[in-house]
Amino acid sequence: MRKADVAMSPLLSRRAVVGAGLALALTDLTRARGGEANAQGATTLEAAPKALRLAPEPAKDASLFAYGASIPGPPLRKRIGETFSLRLVNALPEPTSFALLGASAPNAMDGVAPLTGPPLAAGASAELRFPARSAGLFAYRPLYAPLAAGQIGRGLFGAMIVDEERPPEVDGDLLAVVADWRLAEDGTLDPDFAARPDAGRIGGLVSLGESPAPLAVAGRPGARMRLRLVSACAARIFLAAFEGAAPTVLAIDGAPADSPFEPGRGAVPVGPGARFDLAFALPASGEARLLMRGEGEADRPLVVFKVEGEPAPARGPIAPLPADPLLPTRIKLEAAKRADFVVELAKAPGRGPDGTPLLWSVNGALNAPFAAGPLLSVKRGAPVVLNLVNRSPFAQQIHVRGHHFRLLHDLDDGWDPFWRDCLLLAPGRSKRVAFVAREEGRWAILSLIPDRFAAGLCAYFVVA
Repeated sequence: MRKADVAMSPLLSRRAVVGAGLALALTDLTRARGGEANAQGATTLEAAPKALRLAPEPAKDASLFAYGASIPGPPLRKRIGETFSLRLVNALPEPTSFALLGASAPNAMDGVAPLTGPPLAAGASAELRFPARSAGLFAYRPLYAPLAAGQIGRGLFGAMIVDEERPPEVDGDLLAVVADWRLAEDGTLDPDFAARPDAGRIGGLVSLGESPAPLAVAGRPGARMRLRLVSACAARIFLAAFEGAAPTVLAIDGAPADSPFEPGRGAVPVGPGARFDLAFALPASGEARLLMRGEGEADRPLVVFKVEGEPAPARGPIAPLPADPLLPTRIKLEAAKRADFVVELAKAPGRGPDGTPLLWSVNGALNAPFAAGPLLSVKRGAPVVLNLVNRSPFAQQIHVRGHHFRLLHDLDDGWDPFWRDCLLLAPGRSKRVAFVAREEGRWAILSLIPDRFAAGLCAYFVVA
């Protein structure tokens, strides 16, 4: 296996989690199936208010939102070739939408409101049905521009998993959804979700589900673990680093890598909405730790893996995950249609029709989300190259809806050996990405930092 760089307050009383009792913090996928179906075979997913105490007494309960009464929402899980059937219920006092990150679904179900359809009104419900065409780790969240920042920041997020026909052999399979929370002095949630031209909403409380980090998990010496990591943070960018174990990257953003690889310095860079599928072996004794490593702050342990019991059976090298049959084996760059996506802080901020501040410009224009025409229009099956340019002083997490892309090398002599659907772009940098337009419809390019999305950091392209 080779190494590669992946360019890409007081807390609750700590809860130690061992074996299968992982509940809302870490989901043990060797046992959990995810989602409760009704008599018609559909899984009901209700978005509703939820009260939860995030800090110890005498702190007050925080007013949050949750899917299925849990934060994160229940893992939605199928095997490749099966069909997801969801009944969405909006029990919130405001409109919302339901969008998947990374999963292949028809454009009409893409959930980027108002681009692909209106939001789901308060008190309304909707039925979604789509096949699980690609195996991988995906996520779900609202993407209704005016309200996405507040809804995600209050707890509306969850993971979706499509299992391979023959999953790799592991001794433990864990799902970790990482979030952070910005609290007021009384322990309630800071209610300010307004767009701002800075690093974004970053909270002092870091959690896995409803449990504050770090969590403890027991495993046998030498056990091979599969860790599916999802970032539900609104704006925090961090390195997920390992101590005491050497991680191998199996997939990024739900798409299998061409072959498993060890990330540079044993860490992967994680932006909002990112998804990583990792494998590693526990040490022979002691413990291994998954750390959140942020710029200008001390490392935060997320999970502590404690070794105990008899050694696990020896296993051979980790095998690659099966290739996604929907992804092309070749992209004809010479025939690609090209477009720029240039991000800048607006020189003259404005307001959208609903009063939302517009703080970001794309290609020099200040627009409410999706008010301008498309960046480009292409026919289905056509190759596309996007030149992503960050002329702002802040890192950006840019997400392309409905498509996975290759990151092209700066010298135009190849691309990285993995796919992704979002890209961390450093201040003052530009990167080019390539993909094949595979589904008809209007597809968004947007910031996965939700208040920036609402404040104009988005555009779209058309596949006909």
